[in-house]
Amino acid sequence: MRRIALLVLIPLALGACANKGLRDLQNVSEGPNEFMLQPAKPLESPASYRELPTPTPGQANLTDRSALNEGITAFGGRPEAADAGIPASDGALVQHASRLGVAANIRDDLAQSDAQFRKRKARFTQFRLVKVDRYNQAYRRQTLDAQGEASRWRRAGARTPSYAADQ
Repeated sequence: MRRIALLVLIPLALGACANKGLRDLQNVSEGPNEFMLQPAKPLESPASYRELPTPTPGQANLTDRSALNEGITAFGGRPEAADAGIPASDGALVQHASRLGVAANIRDDLAQSDAQFRKRKARFTQFRLVKVDRYNQAYRRQTLDAQGEASRWRRAGARTPSYAADQ
């Protein structure tokens, strides 16, 4: 009887030691994966079929969407200026935002510190009997309470017109 119990408990204990990190995301749907679909612009008939651009295999298509350009347009910018650098009209904003200095490698530093944070937080989350997503638990102290922050600013006398009180 002890051997049977050991044969059952050993694989169970070893299976619980699998460390998959903080995220445990699974596709439980039987339907299509909506993240694999990429919407395209509608096809348009060119003004002249003789003046079509030459095909460039492996490059962007005329009907391909650009998330960067769509984001720039959504925030009121001009997509054609995406690679042109900072426009002169935004110079004062950039100067004010960088008044305390700008770290050139901030993305690398943040990625490295976040990787260390996730490794430290995932150290004791590898022992699980059931599959649980621990991401929100690990980052709980770093999240912002939007309602609490809005009420704090309102108590201080600041106007918050874009924040609806019923949210």
